[in-house]
Amino acid sequence: MKLRTKYILFVVILHLITLVLTYFIFEQNKVFFIVSEVFIIISIVIAWQLYRQLIQPLKLLMQGVDAIKDKDFNVKFLSTGKHEIDELINVYNQMMDELRTERTRQEQQHFFLEKLIHTSPTGIIILDFDDRVQQVNPKALQLLNITEEQVHGYSIHELEHPLFKQIGELKSGETAVVKLDGVNSFKLQKSHFVDRGFSRHFVMIEDLTAEILAAEKKVYGKVIRMMAHEVNNTIGPVNSIMQSAMKTDQLWESHDFDSLKDALQVAMDRNQNLNLFMRNFADLVKLPKANKQPIILQKLINSVAKLMAVKAQENGVAFEFNLPNDAINIMADEQQLEQALINIVKNAIEAIEGTGVMKFTAMPAERKLVITDSGKGLNAEQHANLFSPFFSTKKDGQGIGLTLVREILLNHGFEFSLKTVAEGQTEFTIHYN
Repeated sequence: MKLRTKYILFVVILHLITLVLTYFIFEQNKVFFIVSEVFIIISIVIAWQLYRQLIQPLKLLMQGVDAIKDKDFNVKFLSTGKHEIDELINVYNQMMDELRTERTRQEQQHFFLEKLIHTSPTGIIILDFDDRVQQVNPKALQLLNITEEQVHGYSIHELEHPLFKQIGELKSGETAVVKLDGVNSFKLQKSHFVDRGFSRHFVMIEDLTAEILAAEKKVYGKVIRMMAHEVNNTIGPVNSIMQSAMKTDQLWESHDFDSLKDALQVAMDRNQNLNLFMRNFADLVKLPKANKQPIILQKLINSVAKLMAVKAQENGVAFEFNLPNDAINIMADEQQLEQALINIVKNAIEAIEGTGVMKFTAMPAERKLVITDSGKGLNAEQHANLFSPFFSTKKDGQGIGLTLVREILLNHGFEFSLKTVAEGQTEFTIHYN
């Protein structure tokens, strides 16, 4: 039963009882009876006025509660001239002003935060309470090379992208640096915030590729220059002494010294090979800026294939070409790009055990060149370190070939990747401009 119903019922019953009692008490005295009835009528009027004065604040309170339920903080009440009600109205109006101000502040902060997340140069992934992807900013989509539809609403444990596997293994507050394909490196930082009393995670992804490549080049460049300096300073005088000795006929008049003469010649040849070895390393440091000129991609591929044809035949490898008839014009340094393709083809030939096939596929619409080989493929460790300086999968490898390829393609601003996509199918993909 509502409060006002109780009040009305109480007043009605009270006055009915009073009316009956006055009738029995003053039935003999009409004057007193009339006077008592007048007092009862006055009491009813006063009770009604009190009811109206008491119920009005309740009505105002109910209207205010309804406005708060509807989140309408613009509803305010005017003063009535009655002290008690005006006090209540003033408190309510102040509360509504504070709520409106706080809502405006929260909306501004939310808008600013959304704008900040959307335009952030750092990739941001926000998860819900069940670690499902709720929001991904454009930078994260770019770094992951995916669309929002491919990840939104999915659990990070369901997604196959290697970065999400790393994210799933991270705990809140942890940071990890992940190198996916031997070139691109990412810093992952996982943290959490409290939403409606429950913990939710978010992940920040930062591309460290440029910084790490620059740091690597600075370090190995310094090492190579130091090695080249020491080797040249040693080999030069030693070769000069041996050449002088070889040209002094008096030292070799006796046949007893023929073996020594042969040993000196072998030592000179080894020194020459060491010079060549160091020169290959020095090429990484001295690589000039790409002198880009218009070239035809099919012509460059055919030139490299002819150059590597003998080695391919010796290893039982056949070349296949899937190239369009229309010329594909690209801007590149022909000599540098040719050297990069030679190294790629050479590595692919050596990766094929026994007979096999190499295929050159050009996709003009996607501005992409794919070189596929039927070799044994790459394992996880090899894939992560492929383009690292001095890393080689061959027993006697120097780890220069793919590092030089990396530097040349980065020098051109070309994106690239090397990965085994299926058994007997490894692809080196170059996205040219």
